[in-house]
Amino acid sequence: MDFGAYIFVMVISYLLGATPSGYLVGRARGIDVRVTGSGNIGATNVVRLLGKPAGAIVLTADALKGFVSARFIPLLAIHVFPPAAATRENLALAAGVAAIFGHIYTCWLKFKGGKGIATTGGVVLAWAPLACLIAVAVWGLVLAISRYVSMASIAAAIVLPFAVWLCNGTLTMSLAMTGLSLLAIYKHKANIQRLLTGAERRIGKKET
Repeated sequence: MDFGAYIFVMVISYLLGATPSGYLVGRARGIDVRVTGSGNIGATNVVRLLGKPAGAIVLTADALKGFVSARFIPLLAIHVFPPAAATRENLALAAGVAAIFGHIYTCWLKFKGGKGIATTGGVVLAWAPLACLIAVAVWGLVLAISRYVSMASIAAAIVLPFAVWLCNGTLTMSLAMTGLSLLAIYKHKANIQRLLTGAERRIGKKET
């Protein structure tokens, strides 16, 4: 096994994933999103606090972190460590997982980051584009029906491992996606509690 290639992609992808897009956008507007609204650095909280354009920037940036890590960092590793014994697929798996962990546990904010949905979506787009489209469709459908972003995100996380498998993903990729989906659901534990008690806020409801 080419440990050098794996360490390279994991370190670079973690640092890329750890870039706190939501926090930086909030700071640029004079707001610390960690102590305002829901306290999350993700796009949903940014939309509620700063509006849709700012939220769109954060959503795109978070997704790109995952996509660039899983799609391009492995190619760079193979170039830096020729000939890499590691396959491009395995390097992409390592890079994607590292990017998601970087977003969720960012070293720049005392290892307290976002929930990883957008970054996971970017990773899956690089791994299995059709599976990503299926998850996005499920996310959009659940959001349209329920108006809960958290419920839509949880539904997408549940669907993703099956979508990856159905779209000819390897066993390793499917298992990795299962673990990441469980982590995403765990990060929504507070949302799940609020959903059960009816305290979760629907999309479109302004921050008071």
